[in-house]
Amino acid sequence: MSGWVPLCLRRAARCWSLPGGGFSVQPAGSCRGVHLDVSPAKSIADESVCIRAAGLSPHQDVTLRALVLTEQDRLFDSSAQYRADSQGRVDVSRSPSLGGHYRGVVPMGLLWTLSPASMEEPYQKLTKFDLMGSPTLIDLCVHSGHADFSIFPGRILAKQRIERWYSKPGVRRIRLREGNVRGSLFLPPDGPFPGVIDLFGDEGGLTEFRASLLACRGFAALALPYFRFEDLPMTMKDFRLEYFEEAVNFLQKYPKVKGPGIGVVGSSKGADLALSMVTFIPQVVASVCISGCNANTIADLHYKGTKLSSLCYDVDQIIVLESGILDVSETLKNPNTDSIIPVEKAEGHILFVVGEDDKIWNSKHFAEEAIKRLKEHGKDNYELLSYPGTGHRIEPPCSPFCSAMIDRLFGIPVQLGGEAIKHCSAQQDSWQKIQDFLRLHLC
Repeated sequence: MSGWVPLCLRRAARCWSLPGGGFSVQPAGSCRGVHLDVSPAKSIADESVCIRAAGLSPHQDVTLRALVLTEQDRLFDSSAQYRADSQGRVDVSRSPSLGGHYRGVVPMGLLWTLSPASMEEPYQKLTKFDLMGSPTLIDLCVHSGHADFSIFPGRILAKQRIERWYSKPGVRRIRLREGNVRGSLFLPPDGPFPGVIDLFGDEGGLTEFRASLLACRGFAALALPYFRFEDLPMTMKDFRLEYFEEAVNFLQKYPKVKGPGIGVVGSSKGADLALSMVTFIPQVVASVCISGCNANTIADLHYKGTKLSSLCYDVDQIIVLESGILDVSETLKNPNTDSIIPVEKAEGHILFVVGEDDKIWNSKHFAEEAIKRLKEHGKDNYELLSYPGTGHRIEPPCSPFCSAMIDRLFGIPVQLGGEAIKHCSAQQDSWQKIQDFLRLHLC
């Protein structure tokens, strides 16, 4: 019986959230004058929206709620409590939240704090898989009173559905099987465009959403998997940089790509690969290293007779918190000579993006060590973006905050770090600066 209740609730939520469902979309009775306006109603997922309610009573208490039913029938929601002004209006860009998932004036707080609803398994990440064919649908509602959603929400006074797209008209996705290279190439219309390779971390597989958003912003972006995808190795062992060099050469020669140099964006394990690429592959002239390490991690890296050993992990340093979440922040040992990336050889430019509350590893320290090495060799080809209150997974601003995630290997949640609003503010700030950095050095 315990498994039936969440399924029943999910179906009820789906009915409620879809047009023609169990609850009327239009307000009734005394609620007819209440209006919720979310603009734009259709937008790219990394864009901000304006949320305003009007027609309320002066100083009326209301709760704003956002709700998403994913492609996997998983329910995510967020809520914030507001008090209308003397004219019966709430403008989230000016009005402070008095409680709920966040407090204070946070214009995008409802979207930033979307998290698994109470009937769902915790520590899931809100993920969009169908990037090209359909948007993420988000229902935003105004409820009467300062509602407690763990009991039952207040009456719906107004509601609006918005669409958040990871693509836009004219952007194409081309699935690649070129030589050894696998992945998806995202191209804006017309061209040519600066070329960027996009790498993620040790979760493996093909992750496309950031490359698709980069294409929406005018880049030819190659989402490049490097293990656990199609005929690529299923595990991370003995990486060869020649694979990444082959991807660079493919992108550099592609007719819609503006040369001569190529950029790389890498997160976590992908960040130290991005650092190795700008160090050893001269065609890479701009490298964005997000939450990375200044040494090679997880598996040995080989390139034309050069070997970087893998930095070792000390599993004895894993801490199990009272919540049952793993703290792995002290497991990565200090880099040794054989694993440190000789970043002083890089002729291209490097942007380090780090969170000062990274709980996977001390990415701020690692970035500072890389910069120290560059300075010692008379180099000034770097920039550092360091954000207080920010955890490990720094992604585009469409990505809600996630304090912990189920680890693929351990099967239990691992702490990521960060504070919701500070982390998401850093995502918004860094996303624009990453694009500016790439345009400066690739165009």
